Amino acid sequence: MRQRFGIFLFRACFFIILLHALVLAVSGSGYAAEPREDFNAWLQGLQQEALAAGISRPTIDAAFFGIKPIPKVIALDRNQPEAKLSLDAYLARVVPPARIEKGRRLLQSNQQLLEEISRRYGVQPCFLMALWGIETDFGRITGSFPVVGALATLAYDGRRSGFFRQECLAALRLVDDQVLMLSQMKGSWAGAMGAMQFLPSIFARYAVDYDGNGRIDVWKDQGDIFASAANYLKSSGWQAGQDWGYEIVLPPDFSPDLIGESGLKTISTWQGFGIRRQDGQPFPANSGPASVIQPEGPAGRSFLVFGNYHVLLTWNRSDRYAIGVGLLADQLRAAR
Repeated sequence: MRQRFGIFLFRACFFIILLHALVLAVSGSGYAAEPREDFNAWLQGLQQEALAAGISRPTIDAAFFGIKPIPKVIALDRNQPEAKLSLDAYLARVVPPARIEKGRRLLQSNQQLLEEISRRYGVQPCFLMALWGIETDFGRITGSFPVVGALATLAYDGRRSGFFRQECLAALRLVDDQVLMLSQMKGSWAGAMGAMQFLPSIFARYAVDYDGNGRIDVWKDQGDIFASAANYLKSSGWQAGQDWGYEIVLPPDFSPDLIGESGLKTISTWQGFGIRRQDGQPFPANSGPASVIQPEGPAGRSFLVFGNYHVLLTWNRSDRYAIGVGLLADQLRAAR
């Protein structure tokens, strides 16, 4: 009898321990996770915020009619190539030979327009072309997601809720101010629009009606596309005539303490430390302060980058992305 009671007690304790472990696994702590707010209830809160921000009820009703979370948007947000791929794999994807060749042809066919915009904004044509190529394959793939629906999905998801909530309100404001029509606001899974993939807040601040026809078309009008991108770069601190950076070779005794975006030094100082360009060419005389970065750590490739590199990071906070734009621009400039 005593033995059977001992077995029963052991099994009961084991069951309690197992149940507690399952609770911890589900909740990530000693407490059960609270249930998520219903999407429709959450949407009511966003609608009230939009009304308080001065957006009209007809715009809100039209934008949110029949709206539901988009599962594919969440899946794509969790699997961005800039975060998943190695630098070499990422560059092979975004700077393939076919894109370089296509970019060279388009650079030539748009030469006059690009040079006009370059003179006005101080941004080199090869960088505008490189951004166009990497963002949408030169306007070929601009996205088919409803911008408001994608932004609402990401705001509801919670991972970067505050950021996407503000972008959703910015999109509603563009519609309410009759800058864009709701029907034309198709874009990426992240709510970015047009050939250069502007988020609504970026569009509102930097998009340009270059030809003066009274409307801004960043999907098809190449003057508006290039001028808007150039305006954004210039407003973000782009330095006319400055390069983005160079791949470099470090000497064997190079101190790891010198690596990092904050370690700004002159070209001559870096040369004194034994740094050389990977292609063997000399550094330009006047490139401004530069820093050494290693996106994949000591075992990966090294780059010496200038201020314009950091401007590219304001477009997309990924070293892989900024390096990809820079290397594609280098290829296009070499062709010219």
